[in-house]
Amino acid sequence: MEKHNHSLNNLFAQLGLASTDKDIETFVKQHKPIESDVVLHQANIWTASQASFLQQSKDDDADWAEIVDQLDAMLR
Repeated sequence: MEKHNHSLNNLFAQLGLASTDKDIETFVKQHKPIESDVVLHQANIWTASQASFLQQSKDDDADWAEIVDQLDAMLR
């Protein structure tokens, strides 16, 4: 099975969010910090489909899992 190396920009695009570096920086500034006891996909900043994608990416240890972890760290 081939592993894909996804970028943070790709993740934002996949989530249907603006995905330039500046857009990502703005998003993180607007939404951090997420409380430490809140799982990323349960934060109230996501639509249902975004939350589902984030949860599934982690639960399945999908190709996206590493970059989802990076986003999680950025929002803490």
